[in-house]
Amino acid sequence: MMKYLFLFIVLSLFQHGRTQQASDTSLIRNHLVKLTKSGAFRHHKNVQQLNKTAGYIRAEFLKYADSVFYQEYEVKGTIYRNVIAAFGTENRQRIIVGAHYDVCGDQEGADDNASGVVGLLELARLLHLQPLSYRVDLVAYTLEEPPYFRTEYMGSYMHAQSLYEDKADVYGMVCLEMIGYFSDAKKSQDYPLKILSLFYGNKGDYITLVKKNGAGKFAKQFSKQYKTTKAIKTKKFTGSETLSGIDYSDHLNYWKFGYSALMVTNTAFYRNKNYHQPTDTMETLDVYRMSKVINGVYQSLVGLAGK
Repeated sequence: MMKYLFLFIVLSLFQHGRTQQASDTSLIRNHLVKLTKSGAFRHHKNVQQLNKTAGYIRAEFLKYADSVFYQEYEVKGTIYRNVIAAFGTENRQRIIVGAHYDVCGDQEGADDNASGVVGLLELARLLHLQPLSYRVDLVAYTLEEPPYFRTEYMGSYMHAQSLYEDKADVYGMVCLEMIGYFSDAKKSQDYPLKILSLFYGNKGDYITLVKKNGAGKFAKQFSKQYKTTKAIKTKKFTGSETLSGIDYSDHLNYWKFGYSALMVTNTAFYRNKNYHQPTDTMETLDVYRMSKVINGVYQSLVGLAGK
């Protein structure tokens, strides 16, 4: 009897240790260097650099995932690629976590959105060998930025459409969009409506979980789970799709196909004035707090999908 009790305790501690894994700030910095300091810009005109970036993401995914593959599609005679890593492939129902790897013009795009992509890379490492009751797909999208934003050429549109056409059983989607910039300075946080500062404060020292009215069960459950992790100061925002900024990323395409989805973000240009500027570099990011954001996502996924 004592032997079985001891074994149970060991297994429980082992499982607890696995679910309490944390992101690594050294790895985060290394990934940011690889993504942003290449000397070339990963925008829609520079397909060679986009492919190089996709190759780097794929190579990292291959270290950890059950399955890794490209989703390729053609735009005006050019082939572009989403990169997909799947975990828990024995499960039917799935959760999508996505971030775009392209940038807007000649800029490094550290916060927008190398930060989100690094989140995916760290999640891949953390999810490795984690028992899951859902399939979790990590998707790095191409062509989120202009001139293809809000078009059917967005990588996330292509992915969401493919899930819909395949009748995939999707529980929900999490979009990682700009998760690396924070500020403790007063008046460092803006809002689409000034009155919101009375409720959310004027310091950009938190991460936001953004969802639309009627976002669905998954978005609600993930938000609740994320708050309970207490990984980082977190605020939730729910509003109309017509409110400026609420759909400014890849989650909008999952909404189009009826999936429950939300965005994890530092609120982009409402806080980070380097948005879509050459000054959006990794030197401006708070890697420590960025790691906490990633920890919150990981712990939330394990809370919802772990065994």
